[in-house]
Amino acid sequence: MPAHNAVMNLNKSPGTIDLDTGSIGMDVITEGTAGSGVTVDGVLLKDGAVAATGVVTSSGATSGVGYATGAGGVVTQITNASTGVTLNTACGQITTVALTTAAAGEERFTVTNSAVAATDVVLLSTTYDGAGTVMLGVQKVAAGAFDIVIANVHASGALDALVVVNFAVIKVVAA
Repeated sequence: MPAHNAVMNLNKSPGTIDLDTGSIGMDVITEGTAGSGVTVDGVLLKDGAVAATGVVTSSGATSGVGYATGAGGVVTQITNASTGVTLNTACGQITTVALTTAAAGEERFTVTNSAVAATDVVLLSTTYDGAGTVMLGVQKVAAGAFDIVIANVHASGALDALVVVNFAVIKVVAA
């Protein structure tokens, strides 16, 4: 079957739609009327944002859904395990000081982050590779900050290394 291409003209900027794949040359689509945005199949593209009334998914086996390069940041904790850090990005990586948390003990510190709202969900993971067993948790999510709790759930061994905490903020609204 031959390829079917359609050409459209928005604000005198040419764009293309490939009818076989459904792909759109988004780099050439511009707003028609100031502030109005462009709507394609129920997806509104406006001011660099995408708003969809349907499901946003990825069908790529390795691409997933996430943040692009530049959205994240890194910070290293100094002094001790309760020292707070500041990282004003929607995702990133926090490296703690070397922990010596006893079995069944925990550490807590505050992450100051202007990208976080009180209703947001903060996801955590770690690449910890020391003794003991690390479990991460988030508490006290507020506008501009959240607390990370690092617990050693091992029955007898203390933690003996720094912990690298990966985090991502999912924007949530209550209504």
